[in-house]
Amino acid sequence: MSLLILSARDVRELLPMAECIAVVDAALRRLAAGDAVQPLRTLMRLPAGRGLLGMMPAQVGGAGGDHAIKVVSVFPGNHGTGIDAHQGAVLLFEGRHGRLVAVLDGSEVTAIRTAAASAVATRALARADADSLALVGTGVQARTHLEAMLLVRKLGSVRVAGRDPTKTEHFTAAARERYGVDVTACRTVEAAVRGAAIVCTTTNAREPVVRGEWLEAGCHVNAVGACFPSARELDGAAVARARLFTDRRESLLAEAGDFLLARSEGLVGDEHVCGELGDVLLGRVRGRRSDDEVTLFKSLGIGVEDLAAAQSAVAAAQARRRGSTVEFGDPGEPRDGGATHAPV
Repeated sequence: MSLLILSARDVRELLPMAECIAVVDAALRRLAAGDAVQPLRTLMRLPAGRGLLGMMPAQVGGAGGDHAIKVVSVFPGNHGTGIDAHQGAVLLFEGRHGRLVAVLDGSEVTAIRTAAASAVATRALARADADSLALVGTGVQARTHLEAMLLVRKLGSVRVAGRDPTKTEHFTAAARERYGVDVTACRTVEAAVRGAAIVCTTTNAREPVVRGEWLEAGCHVNAVGACFPSARELDGAAVARARLFTDRRESLLAEAGDFLLARSEGLVGDEHVCGELGDVLLGRVRGRRSDDEVTLFKSLGIGVEDLAAAQSAVAAAQARRRGSTVEFGDPGEPRDGGATHAPV
């Protein structure tokens, strides 16, 4: 059988942000409706603390539905080397016979679908008139988040803060040229965040970079970067003052340092989690209740988002005859005298 291979360039061209926002929205609704299987990710720590190997499976559509797994190695030491800290692939299987049908560049899928999920959250939770954005971070996720935010809100100004002033200046110059919006480099995170109606944190920070006292009344925050229990981008005060939503409650309670560390400080309890984003989309949980309320979407990144993005990219590739194909596996003929099962 033929196996479709989609490179990073293929994924970028076949998975436009607007389309990915739509499919991630639909996937989160299906998850909330019980039409998906979404276990916690599994992490294997590599020797000498060099990195992690993560495995993120998901399935949608009941019996016969497609399933996928993203396998990703995370090497924080890659930062500054020109090599992405996240390396991996999404493997898409069809549900009728369980055949592997496509392999997609995992870094590019992650870059697009993560920002798409934040866009879904912003559309559901941010004020309708939110017109200013603070981006904390200048990496890949900052780039894709800017693209995504521009699709769901009419932004009059964007302020950017990063660790490296030179990179921040380069990022803002490129963004101004590409999108034609007012993008300003800020010397401090506080300067970027104060007064912003939307805040996106896309960093590798382990200690808080955003404090609750900086958040404008009525702002919406997408906290994206910290996905481990010991890491946080927001201090406890920021979490405590916000109406908190997430992509998957189980993931938040197991992995989200932003919430877990605030809870350990006695600032919040489990009841502080208002619900999953899919529940808001289905109308089961109320999102924003007033123009002055601070809302927070804590993004962990889950397998159903990878699966939905992969399905969309593969469908586009098949329609446009894009990607590479290789012969993989056998035509389904029984082996070893008709035996159809082997040890896993």
